[in-house]
Amino acid sequence: MSRLARLKHESKYRGNTHEKVRPLSGTAMIILDQDTVIVEGDQRKEYGIGTPEAFKIISQWWLRSGWDNKYVYSFTWMGRPIIQLPEDMFRLQEVMYGLKPDVIIESGVAHGGSLIFYSGLCKAMGRGRVIGIDIDIRPHNRAAIEAHELFEFITLIEGSSIAPATLEQVRALVRPDETVVVLLDARHTRQHVLAELRSYSPLVSVGSYIVAMDGIMEQMVGAPRTEPDWAWNNPRQAALAFVRENSNFRIEEPTFHFNEGTITERVTYWPSAYIRRMR
Repeated sequence: MSRLARLKHESKYRGNTHEKVRPLSGTAMIILDQDTVIVEGDQRKEYGIGTPEAFKIISQWWLRSGWDNKYVYSFTWMGRPIIQLPEDMFRLQEVMYGLKPDVIIESGVAHGGSLIFYSGLCKAMGRGRVIGIDIDIRPHNRAAIEAHELFEFITLIEGSSIAPATLEQVRALVRPDETVVVLLDARHTRQHVLAELRSYSPLVSVGSYIVAMDGIMEQMVGAPRTEPDWAWNNPRQAALAFVRENSNFRIEEPTFHFNEGTITERVTYWPSAYIRRMR
């Protein structure tokens, strides 16, 4: 047998256990053999390379390798660093174009690449504006954002995303009849994200989303730059807790607007992130 690759998987890996291919548990060996993916553990399973199951297994390992290599730290959008997985931004674009929101609110500014991305969508769609919130907008980032061609679409607010004064400023910028999308990419603890969900969800329009980004933390425990408590202390767990307490919202994956292939699930840093307002 010509074995192209073997990956030993330890029990620290975690993932979403209700999907067709369950994340590996215990100790397992992944063998890539030409056109077959073989999982050897408690049971031996084989998947053709062209199956959705094989794609999912390989994608799980691609995400882990990308995390270790800081892959998402290698992109810019129109000149500004954007620390996001490209597929996540493409899928988010599909949601934005379908909703054509009047207001896009994001907590967590960093270098401003995401704000520029949303601003470009607003300009292309002929509607919308962006509110960016961060507890510490560093002077060089602020200067670069304010000098950008698309800054006319952006309002920057410096302060904690859950501080009453910050929330007051945001509410003052949103009219009651506007379509609003909220994106949470600030502090990624369960407590903070849950507080953001409670604070910003009243602004979200019926049919629109509040998105709790970076729930992949739960799956990365044991990798570089992680903490043991990420198994429970992460945005995904905040999202699950929020929908349990608020029946107006549910976690709902956006549908693919175009798909001629067999893959129906996102390869994402944002599992269980899209929380839709139902009423």
